[in-house]
Formats: sequence, structure tokens, C-alpha cells
Amino acid sequence: MINKIDKNAIRQKRHQRLRNKISGTAERPRFNVYRSTNNISVQIIDDVKGHTLAACSTLDKALADQIKGKTKTEAAAIVGKTAAEKALAAGITEVVFDRGGYLYTGRVKSVADGAREAGLKF
Repeated sequence: MINKIDKNAIRQKRHQRLRNKISGTAERPRFNVYRSTNNISVQIIDDVKGHTLAACSTLDKALADQIKGKTKTEAAAIVGKTAAEKALAAGITEVVFDRGGYLYTGRVKSVADGAREAGLKF
């Protein structure tokens, strides 16, 4: 019998290794990316207080008209840009990028590029 690899378990191990090294503070919060099959979401988190300072997702009603008809990668760039704008409005200029155990390619890279384009520093 063939054993199927649990890719999510491997991702979670990779994410735990990352989280042992990075943490968000009030001055430089963590820019966390979660990627599902169809959607992507971003949270900007202060790990010291345990608070989410800003969040954005492809499921947000405010972004529905911008995302409609776009590919998932283009939608991810819009989400990154919107999250960065919310962060800048909250007074956050620098963040620590937490790719969530995902490889830095495709939609994850697109989110980061969109946030950089909006003026957020990683």
C-alpha cells in the first residue's frame, strides 16, 4: 500500500521552525500569511500582547469587487496591498514577514510584493 505524504503536517513543522526564530513586537509586528486552496488571508500580529493589529482576506466584502475576475495570484497582491494600507493607517511601517511555512513563491510572494508596493518595510 502506498502512503500519501501529509503536506500540511510538513508545512506546520516548517512553520514551527520559523516561529521559533521570529516574533512580532509592538514596534515591528509579525505579518502572517495563511493560504488555503481558494483564499489567502493576512494578519498583522503583536505577539507580546497577543493582539491582531490589522487583517485582510480575499473573503472581505470590501475587496469583492476588486478581486472579481482576477487570478488567485493577482488577488493575493491586492490583499497584500490592502493589508499594508491598513497597517500604515494604524501607524505600522516595519513588519517581520511570517510566510506561515509556505514556500516563498506564487501567492505568498505576491502578497509580500503587494505589501512592499504599498510602502510596508519587511
